[in-house]
Amino acid sequence: MTISETTKATTKVTVKATIQSKLVVDLNPEHIDVLNESHQHNVPENSETHFKVVCVSKRFDGLTRVKRHQSVYSVLSDELNNGVHALALHLYTPEEWARIAAAPASPDCMGGSKA
Repeated sequence: MTISETTKATTKVTVKATIQSKLVVDLNPEHIDVLNESHQHNVPENSETHFKVVCVSKRFDGLTRVKRHQSVYSVLSDELNNGVHALALHLYTPEEWARIAAAPASPDCMGGSKA
């Protein structure tokens, strides 16, 4: 095995990177943040199970909040069926984002045994 093949074989693409890549390709966003918030929950260290996505795209023009969420769920169906437990979505049109320019903070985890 060459060094290049070894690097490819041992390089793990993170769930966060996969989520971001898929959304960039599908939604062509003007702004996107994908935050792994797993550390705020009662999960093993280095988990990738809880995410917050802030996405601003013209593709959301004319769509209800439900339709926006459904479009993201469709793109990320593999991730949601294979380990992503929670996905907080903050989806805006460019005009909406210009008015607020910040997504709400995530609430503290209320489940599990974390105090």
